[in-house]
Amino acid sequence: MIAMNEVSKIYETKNRLGWFRSERVSTQAVKSLSLTLEPGQITGLLGLNGAGKTTTIRMLSTLLDPTEGSIEVDGLEMSRSRTAIQHKVNMIAGGERMLYWRLTGRENLHYFGSLYGLESRHLRLESERLLKEVGLADAADRPVEQYSKGMKQRLQIARGLINDPKYLFLDEPTLGLDAPIARQLREMVCSLAKERGKGILLTSHYLQEVEELCDNVYVLDRGELLMCDTPDRIVGRVAGLQTAHFELTGWRDELNPLLMEYLHTEIGLNRKELTELHTPSAESGSSPGEPVRLTLKSRSADKLITKLLPWTAENGLKVISFSAEKPNLEDAIILLSEGKVS
Repeated sequence: MIAMNEVSKIYETKNRLGWFRSERVSTQAVKSLSLTLEPGQITGLLGLNGAGKTTTIRMLSTLLDPTEGSIEVDGLEMSRSRTAIQHKVNMIAGGERMLYWRLTGRENLHYFGSLYGLESRHLRLESERLLKEVGLADAADRPVEQYSKGMKQRLQIARGLINDPKYLFLDEPTLGLDAPIARQLREMVCSLAKERGKGILLTSHYLQEVEELCDNVYVLDRGELLMCDTPDRIVGRVAGLQTAHFELTGWRDELNPLLMEYLHTEIGLNRKELTELHTPSAESGSSPGEPVRLTLKSRSADKLITKLLPWTAENGLKVISFSAEKPNLEDAIILLSEGKVS
């Protein structure tokens, strides 16, 4: 298990004021962050730009030292056992970074494997296995500069696995990829965690990807932890209100109080649960036969729809269409970052 304990990172820079004067400027990228990463789990690290995600991954991968706090990997303290920890972790970045374009795919793997001190025969066999696993065996001896974006990102996966790490840190792994290639990479990431038992920490701006892959999520804002839970629970706690939409004909103004009474007595919704109700009215100017929209917000749009369909029939209303609109992780992240929690 990886454990970050009250970790902070402060960058010190100099701001030049003139020819002979400058001032020191401190920027806190991460503030008292604690998190854990278990083998076999995919954990998300989310937040808007500048939240401290990349800094956190760089500290976990031993590229940066924390200013305060401690990091332990399987009981090893990073400040004392850096070399041993480096053999347990690796990092995969999105885009087209962390590869040497003039080297071939095979040469890239040999070079990065040698940095971990892998024996040459073992490195050769492992490179062949990984190139085949990521579908690059036929392109192994081509320069990386001739690879497509998807091929480069698959080579990134192979590079990240060259030392057979127990923990992988993925920083925007599907950035800029076409949908089919991104799906293949997501399937590969899921397999690495669930079938091979690797602990994976994932950052991504594609929040649907996070909802699909992650067992739990840490949400950061300007270096501070706002929330940690499963994606579904975060959505439920932060942006839990759902919307039910009806398009119907035959609406009459006298149905407004009848609807409120029905929602309260038959469905059991109180005003706290039913936060918004938009019903048609005569003031809207719609003609008697013209379709109108009925919109309700509550904790369960599906429940509302199931209960309201019989009520519409009993009151002579014809339902043209209905739908349930549920919030997602993107809605929750935005609300958390803006300090708006329902």
